[in-house]
Amino acid sequence: MKPNAGRFPLHFQILVAIALGLGLGPLLGKQAQPLGELGKLVIQLIKATATPLLFFSIVSAILKTEVRGRAALKLLYWASLNACLALLLGLFISNLLQPGRSLSGLHPSTTAAAATYASKKLDLLATLNGVVPASLVTPFAENLVLGVILLALLLGFGLRFVKSEQLAAGEANYLAIEGAVTTLLRVMEVVLGWVIRLIPLAIFGVVTRAVGEHGYAPLRGLAAYVAVGVGGLVLHVLVTYQCLLTWVARMPLRKFWAAAKEPVSYAAGANSSLATLPVTLRALDRLGVPRSASALGACVGTNFNNDGIILYEGMAVLFVAQAAGIELTFTQQLLAAAVCLIAAMGVAGVPEAGFVSLALVLNTVGLPLELLPLLLTVDWIIARGRSVVNVLSDMVLSILVAGQPKPEANTSASAVLQPSE
Repeated sequence: MKPNAGRFPLHFQILVAIALGLGLGPLLGKQAQPLGELGKLVIQLIKATATPLLFFSIVSAILKTEVRGRAALKLLYWASLNACLALLLGLFISNLLQPGRSLSGLHPSTTAAAATYASKKLDLLATLNGVVPASLVTPFAENLVLGVILLALLLGFGLRFVKSEQLAAGEANYLAIEGAVTTLLRVMEVVLGWVIRLIPLAIFGVVTRAVGEHGYAPLRGLAAYVAVGVGGLVLHVLVTYQCLLTWVARMPLRKFWAAAKEPVSYAAGANSSLATLPVTLRALDRLGVPRSASALGACVGTNFNNDGIILYEGMAVLFVAQAAGIELTFTQQLLAAAVCLIAAMGVAGVPEAGFVSLALVLNTVGLPLELLPLLLTVDWIIARGRSVVNVLSDMVLSILVAGQPKPEANTSASAVLQPSE
């Protein structure tokens, strides 16, 4: 899926849509309200495609990934630690700076709807009960992340068990099922790519409506949203990763950044850690990271090691709650954080995956979705930061799994593109 490809890349289309909306909004005034429905329709399409994408992504990863021994434990330990640190940082900066309050009273829905959400409380038990679905259809029909992930895990490990049985018996029937899962995952990626192409149209409608109804006041809140989101990502890179590289991996920072420059630049342009994977592997080769470690940290880890998405969602969930006037208790924040952590670890490394999973998280914990179309107008900026952090996370994880890298270079990175082999 390459939404940035072509003569007019997606970010250029978004800039044009924003400019048109900013110019047309004041002219239409209240008459621009129907155009805001375009954003809602795109959000609904994103939710509809995100749920099966998440499901097949997890099933495919379980079927294809082979991780054994001490390296698997190191991978799990460092990936979990990085994810928790990223999530805590996202929650901390949102609690400290309260950026969502800058959009309070400028909710894209009506004031009455915002007041309804303001009195709404998240139910911990109800959310946990949603983990175990009443039927196989319910999680997909209601876009419940935890239920979808549970079903994906059960089906994935069930297929994995049958695959082991058939391998022992010398049968190859599992290949058809594995191929079907891979095909369905690719189909959902393609469909999501089509939906992403509608984003400029949705942004035009949302910006036109927001400016028509509220003038340019929402721009201040969106600027705070972008500043806190990008600032948190930068802080995580400069503090967390550099401390791990310096004090744990004992790697010179100058050496790391010299190698990381190429994948960082590519990720910022492609807006996808998955598309950047070959470049990431070449950079790890130059750092002397063994192929076994780079296969785990970059190839396997890219399926669930998404620090950029995790930090962003922790920040964005509280931003949405603050903008809608919902006060979340400490317990409720932990619940939302847990859902963010699980959803981000299961999401595929495709463009806009962070925003896609955010829609599912908000739906699961019961927070309003009305603000999402407005946030979509500036998500292309934060999305590139998420992709860059995800790529750096893959590199740091690979180095930590390997221990202190050896100085000599490796063979071609293309040999480790298939971690299950």
